[in-house]
Amino acid sequence: MKLVNYLNTNVMKLVKCIFCFCFLGSLSGFAQSDKIPHLKKQGTATQLIVDGKPFLILGGELANSSASSISYMEPIWSQLTEQNLNTVLLPVSWELIEPQEGKFDFTIVEKLISAAHQNNLKLVLLWFGSWKNTYSSYVPEWVKRDTKRFPRVLMKDGRPTERLTPLSSSNRDADAKAFASLMKHIRMVDTYHTVLMIQIENEIGVIPESRDLSALANTAFDSPVPEPLIDYISKHSDNIEPELHGAWVAAGKKTNGNWQEVFGKEPITDDFFMAWYYATYVDAVTKAGKAEYNIPMFTNAALIRPNYLPGQYNSGGPLPHSIDIYRVGAPHLDFISPDIYFSNFAYWAGRYNREGNPLFIPETYGGAEGAANAFFAFGKLNAIGLSPFGIDRMRMSSGTGATSYQSLLAGAYSTLQHLAPIILQKQGTDQLSGIVVEGSEQRSGKISFGGYNITVNWAGTGMPDAQNNPNRRIGIMFIQTDTDEFLITGSGSATLSFNPDSGSQIAGIASIDEEVLINGKWIWQRRLNGDENGQGQILRLGSNAVIYKVRLYRY
Repeated sequence: MKLVNYLNTNVMKLVKCIFCFCFLGSLSGFAQSDKIPHLKKQGTATQLIVDGKPFLILGGELANSSASSISYMEPIWSQLTEQNLNTVLLPVSWELIEPQEGKFDFTIVEKLISAAHQNNLKLVLLWFGSWKNTYSSYVPEWVKRDTKRFPRVLMKDGRPTERLTPLSSSNRDADAKAFASLMKHIRMVDTYHTVLMIQIENEIGVIPESRDLSALANTAFDSPVPEPLIDYISKHSDNIEPELHGAWVAAGKKTNGNWQEVFGKEPITDDFFMAWYYATYVDAVTKAGKAEYNIPMFTNAALIRPNYLPGQYNSGGPLPHSIDIYRVGAPHLDFISPDIYFSNFAYWAGRYNREGNPLFIPETYGGAEGAANAFFAFGKLNAIGLSPFGIDRMRMSSGTGATSYQSLLAGAYSTLQHLAPIILQKQGTDQLSGIVVEGSEQRSGKISFGGYNITVNWAGTGMPDAQNNPNRRIGIMFIQTDTDEFLITGSGSATLSFNPDSGSQIAGIASIDEEVLINGKWIWQRRLNGDENGQGQILRLGSNAVIYKVRLYRY
């Protein structure tokens, strides 16, 4: 009970200092050089600033064990640059940097940073500290063996799991100490600002139970919900996520009481309870790291499959319905990111693209699906970056009559890198947008942009994503460069038609010019007319790594 009171008291002290929390914690409260990676608002967008300039992360995440070996990575670096990445996401695990308590070895970290810099790549480091995919499998052996000092999440029958409980101050403080040491060392050795951001833990939460059922957790569950959380919900009830708001209202909108009294006796209450303790734990780790080196830090979420209940999914993780709990409990996090492996990419990306939480996608699919999603995420959602998982396992190869799986993403990244200056200039304005047409059932989509209603129809031929992929999709980016003038690019086989968004006039295509990537160089090549643009009626998309300059007129 003393420990629970200690936790709640100190958490309350931490959070009472914020009245209206904004996830962009690194934008205030810390003095830092403009050259250190940081976040900055531009219009409605939030951008990552690297060496004083905005930066798009065209990323790829390594498989979990790849970066544990320098020799294994030696041939990988060149393969990554061939895929047109500018940033690599890779794990740094607690067990490798602190094999003995208090004795740190950062040799592998230094070599990874050096190798990335030599290959002209940036890094986002993934701190595999207390948890990775709910498990505590990357903690040092001296933590694993001492279950009394470092207690675990317990099942309802008292059996332990291989998961450190987030309610333990011993667990939290040991993790925070190791992470702070890591960040201090990065600050000293990373003189080229190769490391852009840090992910804190990985896909946290509890399974297969809906919450920790240890005596410590049971006592906390029956204790009053921390005042700062109830205060935030009460003051922001019109803006919090519907699941949290609905549970609070259904339980009577109470401003005090234990977790079931405040949020009801449904399984979601266990999720909210665990979310609070995971959030405050992660915040302590983040705060310790930022005190040593204040670069952007985030945590990521494993998303929910349809009709799954807490415990079937990562209960307590930073899911959309708990994002407000993380707002209060983890004020030092800069944002929360989704790992998206579902076909309804637009839905999940949209739930995380909200005020105070810029969009960064650290894990997702590559290939045709990833290429289409990238154009949509950067165009429509002002994303900071996107990163398919297992990028070192993907290989580019020559397709038969069409572009191969992974080179579709490489082509998209080349296009986005080429357009990055104008994309970054237009982010946060109404002169940049995008659309995604998802799956085999959705055959068309519409978008209003730049004074025109644009209809996108799936063409169905000419690309492997249109022919063979059950999750085939079209992703298109639109950039307005002048009145009636647009740059249009994307991935997928589609036709686009244009109509004025008001009045009785008809839209015609004055001209379409294509810029293509040939032997690594972007070249303005053909004027497309006649059959190529449907006699001035349509734009056809289908080729990879092509940008179209479209001029419209009205008659």
